[in-house]
Amino acid sequence: MSDIKIQTAGFDARFPNVNQTKRCWQNYFDYTKCVAKKGEDFPPCKQFLRTYLTVCPNEWIERWDTQKEEGTLPFDVNA
Repeated sequence: MSDIKIQTAGFDARFPNVNQTKRCWQNYFDYTKCVAKKGEDFPPCKQFLRTYLTVCPNEWIERWDTQKEEGTLPFDVNA
């Protein structure tokens, strides 16, 4: 038997509605900023990562990752 633990993003009172678009974007944004400042191993960064991977459509993540690599993401990760 596998020891894989499957966990979805928990409730976030900032986003009580069914539409999770803002929650998706906010967690992607927070993860990107967190990693830029604290590194990928910082536990709060990992929570942002788990949440956006759960909530965001894969196509959005791929597009934002591409924009980040190209420097065209609509925010500055180092600000």
